[in-house]
Amino acid sequence: MWNIKPDSITQAFKRICKSAKISDLRFHDLRHEATSRFFELGLNIMEVSSITGHKDLRMLKRYTHLKTEDLAQKLQ
Repeated sequence: MWNIKPDSITQAFKRICKSAKISDLRFHDLRHEATSRFFELGLNIMEVSSITGHKDLRMLKRYTHLKTEDLAQKLQ
């Protein structure tokens, strides 16, 4: 369907990071970031797992990094 090599996205990401002088960032790190942001937007576990493809709650939890300030605000 698409005529690209399997590693093309990874290589393009590395070039962009190098150009932007960003070190120690992997393409996969974006999945962690997106997962946390989905929860911050108010999506529930089922919605987030549908988007990210996580089938196991333990793995989804591992990818989620909620901000303490946001949790504290919800408790007020």
